[in-house]
Amino acid sequence: MERGKISALQMGWMMYPVIITTGILFLPSTTFNYAGRDLWLSPIWASITGFLIVLIVNRLNQFYPKETIIQYSSHILGTVLGKVVGVVILLFYLQVASDIIWTYGEFLIGYFLPQTPQIVVLGSMTLVCAFAVRGGLEVVGRLAEMIGPIFILLLIFIVILLLPDAEAKHMFPILGNGILPSIKGAIFTNNFFNQFLILSFFFPFLADRKKGRKWGVISVFAVLLTMVITNLITLFVLGEATDSFGAPVMTAVSYISIADFLSHLESLVMAIWIAGAFTKIIMFYYVLVLGTAQWLNLSDYRPIVFPVGFLLVLWAVWKNPNLPSFIHYAQTVTIILDPIIQTVIPLFLLLVAYLRNGKHQEKGEPEK
Repeated sequence: MERGKISALQMGWMMYPVIITTGILFLPSTTFNYAGRDLWLSPIWASITGFLIVLIVNRLNQFYPKETIIQYSSHILGTVLGKVVGVVILLFYLQVASDIIWTYGEFLIGYFLPQTPQIVVLGSMTLVCAFAVRGGLEVVGRLAEMIGPIFILLLIFIVILLLPDAEAKHMFPILGNGILPSIKGAIFTNNFFNQFLILSFFFPFLADRKKGRKWGVISVFAVLLTMVITNLITLFVLGEATDSFGAPVMTAVSYISIADFLSHLESLVMAIWIAGAFTKIIMFYYVLVLGTAQWLNLSDYRPIVFPVGFLLVLWAVWKNPNLPSFIHYAQTVTIILDPIIQTVIPLFLLLVAYLRNGKHQEKGEPEK
């Protein structure tokens, strides 16, 4: 079905924009609502989940090295229950991918293309991503390897330019209200680190599987570091007004003005974000298409790429009529559903896999 191979390094570059793209723009505002001045601590607590998921996925891959979570769920739980778990995961990724597409369209229309119909923005982006997905995993890996370093360099450039407007006093007192607010902020931030579960779709296609865990952990640490820096620089620039803006990073960048020459760099942020969003949509799109084909036992996933893309656009428009409903759903349903699907289920699968493989070894049977 997928004959392409990627390196563990490429996988790391693929995962970085997948997690951080939406986080750098919208996360500071939402986290500030829970954690206040300690919003920069929340990613530290939340990253524990990311590291845990990487270890879980890596161990499951050792049990079933050539299969994704959709495939080995049936081996672990039996055909019927495994198929149920598989369709639950796929429906969840359908929601996640459609939300990412909708967020991309909402941000682009709100800041740059207010007169453009939403369906045009969403449809055009999804169509471009569909061609990349049809190209296969190797194409996606090379694309991420190209975009990733540019993404990081531009982000560092913006942080440096924001330093003259930054005031470190805004972060004090640290833990002024105790540790609980930062932990509450971590509950929402945790949703981003849960997304490392999609590594389970890439581990079987690594050319150097022994390095998979290493680069998975490195990508979690890179995301953690980026979130902490982004939250801090936003807090330093905006202070108590951090939660007053939907995309505080964009607002903070508007403060940049050096010698009346270097200013109005919102377009640079937009370029970074579009590149990251492009990669993120492709990744979840690919995972959804590949997983669906495996669940249906198809020989090739490419014939369903465009139908799934059409479904994604329709689902995005139908599910999210406006921004308040999107935020409400994210803060009520997604915040509960996300850890169940992406942390509890793989942990349960690992526990059952340990029991099954332990029994096989006791009977003298080889591991699968």
